[in-house]
Amino acid sequence: MTDDVRNIVLGVIAAGISAALGWIARTYLWRRKLRRKQAFFGLPGNSECLLVVNRDAGGDGAVHRYDVFALLELSALIKDCSAHAQILSHDIAQQGFGERTEFCVGGPGSNRRMAAHLHSLLPGVRINTDAEPGPDRGAFQIGSERYRAEKGLAEYVLLARLTVSQEARPVFLFCGQRAITNQAASRYLARNYEKLSHKHGNNTFCLLLKVVNSQAYGPDVVELVADVTRAAQIPVPAPRNSHRATG
Repeated sequence: MTDDVRNIVLGVIAAGISAALGWIARTYLWRRKLRRKQAFFGLPGNSECLLVVNRDAGGDGAVHRYDVFALLELSALIKDCSAHAQILSHDIAQQGFGERTEFCVGGPGSNRRMAAHLHSLLPGVRINTDAEPGPDRGAFQIGSERYRAEKGLAEYVLLARLTVSQEARPVFLFCGQRAITNQAASRYLARNYEKLSHKHGNNTFCLLLKVVNSQAYGPDVVELVADVTRAAQIPVPAPRNSHRATG
């Protein structure tokens, strides 16, 4: 074997080893990223979860199209985790939480299960569910702060990851003042789950988001207003006006 042939063979072998090592490294990093994502969402491979959807109050029981879009955003996340989803209407999802990851979409006025979750897990949140028009319709009260909706201009949504123990599977809440804000929250979660996982780990958190100028930008422009986890978990006194229903 001449020196030139030997050098070519050694080069091919070295290239093959480098490619194999690169593939092994990429596979390791991909699997580690997947495991972290599965842990954050509580979705190990081949596990099952619930998608609990509300009903559009003005649509003869139909699901609002923006809530459908939110479900599609969440379905993609679930598929990426190699998990499976069962879609249930809010009025038939009668089971506890912790055994399976749950994604609950819609405000308490159109989603009974959301109302139950807010009452049990976020007692510091009150949402005006009055059907009559007015400046406080749909307003959030979190602790002592109130957040009113300006339709199409500035609207709020709660994005929460809640657990009752380290072993329990999480419940994710997408509770907005309008259906488009539910989609905005699901998209925000899909885009920022790595940052949220790095900051909060697998612990409970509740974020208040603002959807900016949805009439022009749809669900794409979202600002983080505050981490309201602490305030949302501390019960507040009942409001004086009975028409302001609690979450």
